[in-house]
Amino acid sequence: MSDRHPLFKPLIFVGGIVFGFGLGFSHMARPEVVLNFLQFDDLGLPFVMFGAAIVSGIAFALLPRIRDAAPLTGDPYERRLKPFDRNVLVGGAIFGVGWGLSGICPGAAYASLGVGNVTILWALAGMFVGAYAQGYWRSHSQSRDTSPAGAD
Repeated sequence: MSDRHPLFKPLIFVGGIVFGFGLGFSHMARPEVVLNFLQFDDLGLPFVMFGAAIVSGIAFALLPRIRDAAPLTGDPYERRLKPFDRNVLVGGAIFGVGWGLSGICPGAAYASLGVGNVTILWALAGMFVGAYAQGYWRSHSQSRDTSPAGAD
């Protein structure tokens, strides 16, 4: 989109740096911390997650009341709800299994590289292969669903 504010991309970059620094500082970029949480040995992760949820919740509640549109994009604030269907349930379950097996979620995996965890590249490679496989499967199944009946 060419009509975005010129500071859009630099501010997104700065936001990513702040996010990555926060993950590293809170030790959430270390898979062993996440795995300890999943085994109920370390409950620091919920405090980090709830802190982020509180800040996000306040922003999502207040910003639409202060402004009609996003300051950098000009897009109107609106809710985009995705229906809760089988794909959301199955995708969430697969994501959860991958999170439990690798001990890290996608955002924290990139931050984990920054704290020197080079072995996380295996998990990142798996995420890319899984995302590609899902995209291939979805596009293949949609093209099969839209083809006329009787066409081979």
